[in-house]
Amino acid sequence: MSRRTPRPGRQHGSASVTEQPCPCGLPDTYARCCGRFHRGEGAAPTAEALMRSRYSAFVRRDEGYLLRTWHPRTRPPRAEPDPGMRWTGLEILATEDGSAFHSTGTVTFRASFRGGHLHERSRFERVEGAWVYVDGEFLD
Repeated sequence: MSRRTPRPGRQHGSASVTEQPCPCGLPDTYARCCGRFHRGEGAAPTAEALMRSRYSAFVRRDEGYLLRTWHPRTRPPRAEPDPGMRWTGLEILATEDGSAFHSTGTVTFRASFRGGHLHERSRFERVEGAWVYVDGEFLD
């Protein structure tokens, strides 16, 4: 079953970053959604929540968060998001396991950007109780 999470509309006026919609597409502000994970105020409770927060980190170019949530076994020395990339939306296509009752999980998603999309099945594991990204398989 597909769960489409369209990109929220742009904020007009002088709304602060914390009042803006979360880039992951869930109906909450960035501050209350992925922002709290980015700030270290907790860990994503599921593999899907971690995937969404990592997408938001790519949108916001938060290299530190991307590295902190990458499995130590597969983590690169740097994670430099492309400054020219303009992410436009996230669609979760499927999840397998990845809940509080699992130690592994997968999330299949489509992340759209200006001019195309990335279709991936990502693998996640728990390390010391926290979900981390292991690797992914491109599907298109």
